[in-house]
Amino acid sequence: MTNPAGSAPGALPPLPARRPRVASRPGAGGAWSVRRGSGTVKGGEMRQGRRRGRGPDGPAPGSGADEGPPANPEAVARAICLRLLTGAPRTRAQLAEALRRRDVPDDVAEAVLSRFSEVGLIDDQAFSAAWVSSRHAGRGLARRALAAELRQRGVDEDTVRDAVDRLDPDQELQTARDLVARRLPATRGLDPAVRMRRLGGMLARKGYPAGVAFRVVREALEAEGADTESLPDFE
Repeated sequence: MTNPAGSAPGALPPLPARRPRVASRPGAGGAWSVRRGSGTVKGGEMRQGRRRGRGPDGPAPGSGADEGPPANPEAVARAICLRLLTGAPRTRAQLAEALRRRDVPDDVAEAVLSRFSEVGLIDDQAFSAAWVSSRHAGRGLARRALAAELRQRGVDEDTVRDAVDRLDPDQELQTARDLVARRLPATRGLDPAVRMRRLGGMLARKGYPAGVAFRVVREALEAEGADTESLPDFE
């Protein structure tokens, strides 16, 4: 085998020079870009994958890349209230507590809450009336339990009283009877005194007075033919 001209005897022929891969079209400004490794050479400068002034998790400290003016406390308060009210109705006290947790100044919170009340976005009376109607129909809660729930949500005593007084006493009594009628079959076979305690306790947890609860249970047991002579009276 004949060596190329000028090559020493026995030397291997030189490998052809490896040509860099060139992009198929010019980059910005008409310059061609050449890919090498993980970066890009353009105009003799290596550009890494991350932009200058940014760390792996965002702007580099002190770069000022995403810094802006401080948030307006009133705008923050409005945004918090609107977001919460979009999810579900809230009392004024609930919104005030949410603003306190977000460190909104008290005077700003008061101004925003007052404005929301003026335009009807906050209405504790309407909230309380709807709460009583919904919770009584859905859970069978009596006045005492409903009043306790409204107080927990920061509703003032006068508004609580007005809301629970709208609940018709006859409707409250009928709801108690319906609750007992649904639970009564599960207690059959037990001693009447045990049935009285279980069913009466269920009504008591829903806010019914002891006298009403045990009167309703006694009526239900007597309608079944159970012996209620030995059961206590709670009139």
